[in-house]
Amino acid sequence: MSRLQEKYLNEVRPSLMERFAYKNALQAPRLGKVVINMGVGEAKENAKILDAAVKDLALISGQRPVITRAKKSVASFKLREGMSIGCKVTLRGRRMHHFLDKLFNVALPRVRDFRGVSPRSFDGRGNYTLGLREQLIFPEISYDQVEKVRGMDIVIVTTAKSDEEARELLRGLGMPFRTA
Repeated sequence: MSRLQEKYLNEVRPSLMERFAYKNALQAPRLGKVVINMGVGEAKENAKILDAAVKDLALISGQRPVITRAKKSVASFKLREGMSIGCKVTLRGRRMHHFLDKLFNVALPRVRDFRGVSPRSFDGRGNYTLGLREQLIFPEISYDQVEKVRGMDIVIVTTAKSDEEARELLRGLGMPFRTA
């Protein structure tokens, strides 16, 4: 069992049950999955760029990414349906907990001028989206090996019914939210 799971079971879930007056422990919100997406628009000209992005995402997540393809053709972007335009990975279970622990305690504090993540990036249904500008904040990525600095989107999906429940869940797990 990971450190994050133990923290959830011993500290976070009991405090959520008390705060929101749940009668059953299974009513308390929990983490569902984490989706990491890296859009690589330049991949339509050069396939090697996509290979580098896949390699970086595999190092960061510990799981092999899936290549995403364009759903529609867009003439102004010179994009045709079916072209490779990015990669994504979905983490669940142990890998998800390990990644979030690394994100909260190692990667986010390495962001330049970091004051915390926005507490307003919830979607209204208890899911949180975080955008990162560079992959270099993760310890697995070597600065010398990087061809181009790329950003990524991280979506944390919870079973919470509201943003307030999800915010308390993530705050309890150690998400460094910005204070107003």
